[in-house]
Amino acid sequence: MKKTILLYFALFSICLLNAQSEYVTISFNNANTVEALTQLEEQSSLKFYFVDRWFDSNKITKTYDNKSVQFILSDLFSQSSINFLVYDNKVILTNNSVVYKTLPNDFFKTKEQSYYPENDAIFFNQYDSKNVITVGKQNVNLNSQEFTISGRVTDTNTGKPIDGLIIIFPNTNRQITTDKNGRYSATVTSGLNTIETKLFGYQEERLNILVYGNGTVNFKVSEAAEKLDEVVIDSKKNDNIKEAIVGITRIDIAGLKNIPVVLGERDILKIATTLPGIKTAGEGSAGFNVRGGRADQNLILLDDAVIYSPSHFLGFFSAVNPFATGSVDIYKASIPAEYGGRLSSVFDIKTKEPNYEKFSGEGSIGPVTGSLSLQTPIVKDKISLTTAVRATYSDWILKSLDDESLKNSEASFYDGLIKYDHKINENNKFQATGYYSKDRFSITSDSIFSYNNALASLKWNHSFNDKHKAEVIAVNSQYKYGIEYEGRSNSNFDFDYKINETQLKLKMKYLHSDKHKFTYGASTKLYQIEPGNLSAKGSESIIESKRLNKERGLESAVFLSDKFEVNKKLLFDVGLRYSVFSALGANTQNVYEDNVPKNESTITEVIEYGDNETIETYGGAEFRLSMRYLLTPSLSVKASFNKTIQYLHLLSNNTTISPTDTWKLSDLNTKPQEAYQYSVGLYKNFDQSAIEVSVEGYYKKMNNILDYKVGAELILNETIEQELLQGEGKAYGVEFLIKKENGNLNGWIGYSYSKALLKLQNEIPQEQVNNGEYFPANYDKPHDFSMVLNYKLTKKYSFSANFIYQTGRPITYPIGKYNFAGSEQVLYSDRNQFRIPDYYRLDVGFNIEGSHKLKKLAHSFWNISVYNVLGRNNPYSVFFVNDQGKVKAYQSSIFSIPVPTVSYNFKF
Repeated sequence: MKKTILLYFALFSICLLNAQSEYVTISFNNANTVEALTQLEEQSSLKFYFVDRWFDSNKITKTYDNKSVQFILSDLFSQSSINFLVYDNKVILTNNSVVYKTLPNDFFKTKEQSYYPENDAIFFNQYDSKNVITVGKQNVNLNSQEFTISGRVTDTNTGKPIDGLIIIFPNTNRQITTDKNGRYSATVTSGLNTIETKLFGYQEERLNILVYGNGTVNFKVSEAAEKLDEVVIDSKKNDNIKEAIVGITRIDIAGLKNIPVVLGERDILKIATTLPGIKTAGEGSAGFNVRGGRADQNLILLDDAVIYSPSHFLGFFSAVNPFATGSVDIYKASIPAEYGGRLSSVFDIKTKEPNYEKFSGEGSIGPVTGSLSLQTPIVKDKISLTTAVRATYSDWILKSLDDESLKNSEASFYDGLIKYDHKINENNKFQATGYYSKDRFSITSDSIFSYNNALASLKWNHSFNDKHKAEVIAVNSQYKYGIEYEGRSNSNFDFDYKINETQLKLKMKYLHSDKHKFTYGASTKLYQIEPGNLSAKGSESIIESKRLNKERGLESAVFLSDKFEVNKKLLFDVGLRYSVFSALGANTQNVYEDNVPKNESTITEVIEYGDNETIETYGGAEFRLSMRYLLTPSLSVKASFNKTIQYLHLLSNNTTISPTDTWKLSDLNTKPQEAYQYSVGLYKNFDQSAIEVSVEGYYKKMNNILDYKVGAELILNETIEQELLQGEGKAYGVEFLIKKENGNLNGWIGYSYSKALLKLQNEIPQEQVNNGEYFPANYDKPHDFSMVLNYKLTKKYSFSANFIYQTGRPITYPIGKYNFAGSEQVLYSDRNQFRIPDYYRLDVGFNIEGSHKLKKLAHSFWNISVYNVLGRNNPYSVFFVNDQGKVKAYQSSIFSIPVPTVSYNFKF
């Protein structure tokens, strides 16, 4: 304040003086500014006042012949921010401050009536020059309100230009990006402006710029240090509050490394089962049960192509390589209208975004598996290639066992992925993904079992303009398995099964306005199933060859959705999908008598269908409706309704998905499944979105759910419809989730209470279960609690722990004996009347981060963990054996002792 008063006083005095000047002849020879001013002072009668640090180190070589001091100074500082005033044999230099000889009228007004608008240049610099960059020279006659600034942005370390850097001007809500040479140009208002920068992989910068005129601002940005956050669930700030979708979960791939897992293998899909609403039938099992749905009701996509068998190693590992994965979105309720064919959920897995700039990689080495993912630019900024491989070397474990039968067994798998990305131009991009996996194991000496997934995905993105964009997607997925049996008797055989689907999809996005964002398109999918082929192996085999008729079906759909923002508080996401399915020949279908059990004696007609002849057609409208209402900026309520139809069914008499399960299409005797789900949720963020809390409730009603008769034969059965039952299902529950993403302690706690019930009611007693009343499904687990936490001790060391508790799944027990036809029989309870013991498990881990230096060959990460540290003998299944007239119960368990693991992860 004292300085300000003195300055005003000085200026007032200056106004009373007359400027004086004189003419001089002077030459500057490679002199800096201070040297030139000193030389000018010596050759004139004037005294100069200035601060040395105002001037740069540029050299001056000029000659002035009989020029006034004012002329010389104006010429010297024409391209700088220096102003000056000559009076009373003194020269006062100022840095971007205008000194008035005569003050404007009404200069001394109140603050509210200030002569200068808030964003105009001011007569002296009131900002700290260390934090403000000045552009142009302040002028008394400043009239323009807008000026142009331009410049070049480079990398702090390499000096290379930064392409695609987003430069934001919060004052005017404008936003531009740098070109391939790092250059930019923007129009800004005079006065103080702020610049903010954003680009993935670089630190965000914030600059204050005081603009007096057109000028240049060059600056540098630094590459961001590798982020080694411990958060596993990734949610964009406030998206959980603002978006209309109910029941969506996003998995943060990078954070998976902190979670203790069995055998050190990061597992995307297993982590998903620690979240409310997603369960498995048991430890080491494949498949998922989402909100009371069967395991076949989940659509699992990798770059838009279906993965039919989502696991390796009989369910212990996920089939998706985590180091090749970029994102995982799981839809449990508000399934977008573009997806169809499944009732309960969509697991939308996307591979990593391409690296067009430099070669990079990531991988891990564990006790059983090794993984590696590489990304390399083929043509910089245009073409990139991603490759990933993963394999197990677990045979050494089996060879080290004492049990001779296990020592001679084998269990192995591998998978590989390759992805090609090509930015053709600003409006076109092409992507191709190929994936292949194979599992092979032999636990007994007489048989070898193998199965594999294969998929190919092609995608072309085209932008018509800023509002209208298109995607054309062509995919093919295949799953097959085989069994090779060589026994001591003459019963050697080969068995194989295969399902293949090909889909073509057009997806359009149209940004109509801020209130309406449309997505629409069409798709068609061809299914081809070879249900089973049994052939004799060797000339001496007595096995009779058998091949079931192929199944074919065509599923087509059109879809339309609209995100409609009524106002800032109310948002709707409305969608409609209309699907049609046709079962196609060539095939044979049996027609049965009405109201009698389906068996060989009740067949009334056998119909032969030719190639591509329609056997049966199903279809209908599938509605998708969700809404969000903001109660406060950090609190919202949401609701949704979904109707879904599924034309494909999994045939499995196991509790969990098995690699030997088969798929069946809807046909004359098997109707498609339908589901209606209602959901409502409350979502709240605390501490600036660092803590998220949500409560969701749902009710789901299902029709034509598939189940089986007692003792059903599902493999190589030409009349499989005689073994199937279709009935009703319902599921309901409430899910609670709290998660924290920042700070030393982070992770999530989830709990759900839910019920999954089936009702197989029929007028035919033989096709009715539990007297036609609702009973628990095999995967019904009312209480499900999970806690996944990570505590950061230092920047380098952290501790993590998981705790899981679940109600035991339902089971049917023998409850008595009875004599029938002269023999003793076992009497069983109603289906799923009892439960196996509850499941709980505690895992702990210690994580060691490597150095975070940017200039380093590779960044490392060690994980030391103990799976099932309490040694809990959790039952996987309970089965019964008749031992000398006594029915005895046995329990099978997996990992009933603590399993320690050390794994090494690296990234470069």
